[in-house]
Amino acid sequence: MKPAVILVSGGLDSATTLALACQSGFDCYALSVDYGQRHRVELQAAARVASMLGVREHKVIMLDLRVFGGSALTDESIAVPTSPSSGIPPTYVPARNTVMLSLALAWAEVLGSSDIFIGANAVDYSGYPDCRPEYLRAYEEMANLATRAGVEGVRLQIHAPLVDLSKAQIIRRGVAAGVDFSRTLSCYQPSSDGRACGQCDSCQIRRKGFEDAGIADPTVYV
Repeated sequence: MKPAVILVSGGLDSATTLALACQSGFDCYALSVDYGQRHRVELQAAARVASMLGVREHKVIMLDLRVFGGSALTDESIAVPTSPSSGIPPTYVPARNTVMLSLALAWAEVLGSSDIFIGANAVDYSGYPDCRPEYLRAYEEMANLATRAGVEGVRLQIHAPLVDLSKAQIIRRGVAAGVDFSRTLSCYQPSSDGRACGQCDSCQIRRKGFEDAGIADPTVYV
């Protein structure tokens, strides 16, 4: 089995991505990042997801992006939006996917892996520039210029199996792959015991996804 590094946040997209990587026969290594997010309880969901899907190893890296701020997810003086934004929303965390992919790239090199999975989605997404296919292609090209393996001719691939799917399609794929979505968390401002607020844009996108998929939403709301 080929080793692969999968970025796992605890949300439904990353859970589905992990399940698809496992289903594809990869030996899965899950990576989560404690970046000072106000919804840090999502890391508990990430641990549940990793355990549920039987990964080889789950690492949580601490890298506090609150020192920069600039996002509603790392600066509590910025309000979490309760409706979808027309442009890039305040929940965008500057360079977050670039930082996380770089950490995954470092671990992949150590593992001798040429495969990284990320649950980026450019259809039912909140307007994040680092979820677009062109960004992921550009990062892959950079990674193959920047690593020893790439220089030696072993090409690394960034897998984003959800990038062109709607939220409803993602949920259906996850259910088919055996994901228990009751163990995931998508909310940006959950309660301390992990219940979703039901009001933030992430909760609304998730709820609509279940409705469109015709599948009961297992989320526990406040």
